[in-house]
Amino acid sequence: MDPDVADAGAGIVVGYDGSDFAMQALDWAMDEAEFRDVPITVCHAWQSPYGDEEARKSLHHAAEHVLWHGAECARQCTSDIRVREDLFEGPAAERLVALSETADLVVVGSRGLSGAARRVMGSVAGHVATHALCPVIVVRGTGALPRRKHPGPIVVGVGGGDDHVLGFAYREAALRGLPLVAVHAWRYPAAAWSAGMAPMVMSDVPGREAVEALEAAVQPWRARHPDVETSLRPVEGPVLNVLTEASSGATMLVVGATRAKGVLGRLGSVTRPLIDAVTCPVAVVRS
Repeated sequence: MDPDVADAGAGIVVGYDGSDFAMQALDWAMDEAEFRDVPITVCHAWQSPYGDEEARKSLHHAAEHVLWHGAECARQCTSDIRVREDLFEGPAAERLVALSETADLVVVGSRGLSGAARRVMGSVAGHVATHALCPVIVVRGTGALPRRKHPGPIVVGVGGGDDHVLGFAYREAALRGLPLVAVHAWRYPAAAWSAGMAPMVMSDVPGREAVEALEAAVQPWRARHPDVETSLRPVEGPVLNVLTEASSGATMLVVGATRAKGVLGRLGSVTRPLIDAVTCPVAVVRS
């Protein structure tokens, strides 16, 4: 481990295991480090399932090579960004959560496993997004990120008490020079129906209230970032469906994570399936 990691903020932390999924996470993390002008810490965790010391030494040597490869890629592909190396013997998720205490941001790759597969195999990305103490970006896919001529907007899901989420989204939009789309999913109130009841005409009051709530939430951040082109999109429908559809073609989707009784450790019934459902990177931001 680079001794400086323990003595200073880790900047952008990225989990790297040499896979195609990790390469895409590293690609995103390098962009974040350059946009923010902060160091990047490339973290590789390894474990030996064997009791034999020679086998352990061999695995340790292989782990050093994997970490060197990731760090060298970062050094060659960034300019004037300090690259730190962090080699850890133990679970990768545990180390990334520990580094999140002093990091600006943690970036992890994800294979996008189905819910059933995740329950069987576990998920580093899911664990880090759930327990990290700083924002986490989960990057889906393999290989290098596509460099689109006209990148999509930053899309942010707005529910309630979302200042920290909007702040993160606006900063990303400003750093990348991208427009921002603020999305709020709303529903008509449930109605009790019985035989013989006349059809009820839906009122537009909930829709108007949704528009007003979205405008009020965004207004302070819009004033702080006048250069960020902002669009408001209140949409009637289930929040998971609304955000999944809105994120199509986006550069990134930004969502919040819940805090249960003041304790970290929940992603909620929407955020977790969103990470599986959408194809763009997902930023999970806690208060």
